[in-house]
Amino acid sequence: MRTARSVMVGWLHGAVAAFQFLTRLPVPVQIQYTAQVFRRSVVFYPLAGLAIGLLLLLTGTGLRWMLPPLPAAVLLLAVWVALTGGLHLDGLMDTADGILSHRPREQMLEIMKDSRVGAMGVIVCVLHLLLKVSLLYSLISGEQEGGWRTASICLVMIPVWSRWFMAFAIYGWPYARQESGLGSLFRGVTRSDVLLSALIAIASVLVVAWLGPERLLAGVPVWAVALLIAGASVLLGWLIATYISRKLGGLTGDTYGALNELLEGLLLLAVVIMVNR
Repeated sequence: MRTARSVMVGWLHGAVAAFQFLTRLPVPVQIQYTAQVFRRSVVFYPLAGLAIGLLLLLTGTGLRWMLPPLPAAVLLLAVWVALTGGLHLDGLMDTADGILSHRPREQMLEIMKDSRVGAMGVIVCVLHLLLKVSLLYSLISGEQEGGWRTASICLVMIPVWSRWFMAFAIYGWPYARQESGLGSLFRGVTRSDVLLSALIAIASVLVVAWLGPERLLAGVPVWAVALLIAGASVLLGWLIATYISRKLGGLTGDTYGALNELLEGLLLLAVVIMVNR
């Protein structure tokens, strides 16, 4: 009985760690961060994504009702960034500085360790945020019947699957650095952890489908949209992770954040194409 309780507490600590690490949502629970807690936390990454997605849905709906499309889109993006404290954007900038320096692998990794942001990191970050805000503007300002309804449901699903792919990437590609770093704390992640994370992602999407309308734009079932986003996450994420891994000899903590940001942007682009087709 005591063993079962300790196991349950261990998994709860993993869930708390996922929210404390990936979001800025107030979770006032003190836990001891161990290798086991870090490993278990990846299982709950999609759950953290679900919380972010639901807050984006509520915020976007409210802003769309109160403000014109452009300021609503800017404020929605600001909320999106604030919910994560810019954690993944920092990883995107560091990754861009390293990869786009076109230096040897060792120098790329050294550049990514530098706390200062270089020109390429700033350029990529600005372009990425401009793309995101323009896509949000397109969705918020759309007058097509069912457009925002489809977009808002997808806004919940996108953070779920982008964060699940981070869990998959931690397991699926080697860690690039020889020395210890933040990403090295996740080396113990197993296939079972990734599968459990996938089950939570699927359960999260089912909750969204249950809460949302049965059919979205042009009569498309919610499950079909969910399947499209999940498949696109795997395909696009695999392509990006493979490219980065070939450059660096593996992935790092920064590249996990970059993967999440790039996937969010590309999936949002796919939703805009779907809504406006």
